[in-house]
Amino acid sequence: MMKNSKSKKWETRFDATSIKLSESEFNILRDLIHGQIGLFFADNRRDLLEEKLSPLVIERGFSSFLDYYYLLKYDSLEAYTEWKQVAETLRVPETYFWREFDQIKALVEVVVPQHFSAFPTKPLRIWCAACSSGEEPLTIAMALNEAGWLERAPIEIYASDISATAIKKAQKGEYRNYSMRNVSERLRAKYFQEQQGMWQIKPEMLTRIKWTTANLIVKSQFAHLALSPVIFCRNVFIYFSDKQIRDTVQTFFDFMPTPGYLFVGSSESLLRITTDFDLQEIRGAYVYVKK
Repeated sequence: MMKNSKSKKWETRFDATSIKLSESEFNILRDLIHGQIGLFFADNRRDLLEEKLSPLVIERGFSSFLDYYYLLKYDSLEAYTEWKQVAETLRVPETYFWREFDQIKALVEVVVPQHFSAFPTKPLRIWCAACSSGEEPLTIAMALNEAGWLERAPIEIYASDISATAIKKAQKGEYRNYSMRNVSERLRAKYFQEQQGMWQIKPEMLTRIKWTTANLIVKSQFAHLALSPVIFCRNVFIYFSDKQIRDTVQTFFDFMPTPGYLFVGSSESLLRITTDFDLQEIRGAYVYVKK
């Protein structure tokens, strides 16, 4: 249902409990989402996209996904706010402390010492490019602190996410037992306080992180962060198309200094995407290195 371009209001309203996503609607909507926030839904994930977005379509009172597509694509006044809702709905916030710790161990034991051996006074910037609710950058901060690096070296830790809600949650630093399942009793006692069934991380760790929002599809939002010699972008590319992975990784490569270290998830591979980075094994962990 097309809109009135003068009023910028959508006149079709619909009261329903479920709406079906047709194949043609799926094709144009998934391409729009891919171009806007990077997430790619393969043909076999049409039901998932329908399930995720149906509540937003119904809340708007629309009778079809096509109406919602028109809103996102053409209504500049309402689409800005609506895209934030889409990003919140489709994001996958699976994360916990000490996840895939072998890579962080390689960072602490090899990459950081090498950096300060070569550049004793030059700050080292570490960027977590999709931090969700903050467990990854806080794990890095705790690991660096355990090794004594935060006290004796200038290290900056940046953390970003497309979701403003996730960043606000990260800034609060409150976590449930699910996020804490890999944290030892010693580290819980040292870095957290238990409050009403939640675990509150202590302020001295929380304030070590510089939190911000950034969309990895919009180069202008993250180019300054990609200047970091160390980038963690883990378990993100599994939701991107090959083209979007290639574009994002190319931006990382263009802006990273040399040497630069890119950490991706253990289930992700860039070998068929780019040859710019050299895949190296560092203390048992695989890292993409810009040499």
